[in-house]
Order: sequence, then C-alpha cells, then structure tokens
Amino acid sequence: MPLRLSPTFRDDLAAADRPLCGMWVCSGSALVTEICAGSGLDWLLIDMEHSPHSLDSVLAQLQAVAAYPITPVVRVPIGDVVTIKQVLDIGAQNLLVPMVSSAAEARALVEAVHYPPRGSRGVGSALARSARWNRVDAYLQDAADHVSLFVQIETAAGVDAAAEIAAVDGIDGVFVGPSDLAASLGLLGQQTHPDVTAAALRAFEAVRAAGKPVGVNAFDPTVAQAYLDAGAAFALVGADVSLLARGSEALAARWADERGAGRASY
Repeated sequence: MPLRLSPTFRDDLAAADRPLCGMWVCSGSALVTEICAGSGLDWLLIDMEHSPHSLDSVLAQLQAVAAYPITPVVRVPIGDVVTIKQVLDIGAQNLLVPMVSSAAEARALVEAVHYPPRGSRGVGSALARSARWNRVDAYLQDAADHVSLFVQIETAAGVDAAAEIAAVDGIDGVFVGPSDLAASLGLLGQQTHPDVTAAALRAFEAVRAAGKPVGVNAFDPTVAQAYLDAGAAFALVGADVSLLARGSEALAARWADERGAGRASY
C-alpha cells in the first residue's frame, strides 16, 4: 500500500500567515515528547546536541509525534555526514544543524542531505523508515521534497556570513542562537545584551534579504515578541526540561518553604 509523508517544515513556513512557535524537547523521553506534541504548538525541536538523545530515542519520539498535528525538527549534534544519514534514515524530515559559520559549511550540509547526483547521501530506502521501507512511491526520485534543511548561526563569523549562508541553494532557513552567539562575542551568559541583540538582528536582516525565513530561540516572552516583531518567522519559546524545572521550583516555593508550609503530618 503506497504511503504519504507529512509536509516539511519548509512547507509549513511557506503556508503560514503568522510566525510558527514551538519548544525544545530535551528530556529524551518519548512520553514527555508526546505530551508536548499535543500542546497545540506548531513545532517541536528534538535536540540531539545538548540532550541525552540516541538514534533509538529520537526514533521513538518521531513515532510518538506522528499521531499529532505538529511538526518535529531534529537538531543533530554536528554536521557529520554519517549522523545526518542515520537521522534521515530513521524518518526525520526536518533537520537543524548547529554552528554553521560559512557558506562552504552550508553547501557541504546540502550535499549530505541529498542523494546523488545533487549530493552524497547513502541509498538505503528499502531498509529505512524514511521511505517507510519503500512504501512511499518514488521516494528516491522525490526525496528532496520530503526533507528540509535549516542551519544555525551562533557565532560572530556566522553573522558576518549570514547573507552567503542563506543564499546557498538547499538551505531552507536559518536559526539564530543567541546563547552561543553571546559566548562568541565575549558575553557568555548575556544573550539579551544589546550587542548580542544587535548581532542577531543583523543576521535577521541578511537572511530575510536572501529570501529565506529566519528563526530564533528566546524563552523570555518579551524578548521572543521583540524578535517576532523584527521578522522572525519561527521561534522556540520554551523547553520541556525548563518548564519542569521552573514548575517544580514553584511547587517547592509554595509547599515546601523553610517554614514547612503545606507539608503533611503523619
């Protein structure tokens, strides 16, 4: 029976009449990811860079998310061709690659996600979930339609090269990471510093001038809204682990403060 794959994040952005907002899922739990998938948000970022994710756990999360009207994007830990091949083969349709600072790096990533003759992706569709074990008609011929590639600018060099990176054919959008950008500018931990914001907005301008959508990470609602007002087409506005951390701290502050308020007596 022929099967159809979901539209890509590239397609979602092209069809959207407002910015698309989502959240990180970093816990490594398919159950937590499924809870987040039913939230009503537009997209989820399954983060392999700074989270305890393996190929098995990413696969389980992609399977959990598939039942919900939300788009998963997988951030690979590095732009390694083998990692990219494996993540694509387990069925990820949307990739975000961190720490891209030049057009040459961007072109190498485009090559990694496409089959020959355009690229160098290894062919294993009969063995892989990506083509649903060859149940997706013409997957090999149409594979470019089933995959979107986004790159992350998070260094001063990346900001300087933003226009060239965004102009690379096959790059579907650019995501600006203020935290690492702050570190690159000598302002570690100061992602809302005016110099960091100014650099991020320079990247915004360059990417948008190249005709590509630009996104950003901003958990503070005021900061996120400012970036959206500045033209961000997509944003990450929270994370599963952060919500759990802050929520549990709020419970502790209400029910387990130093006076013992709310503690049960036995």
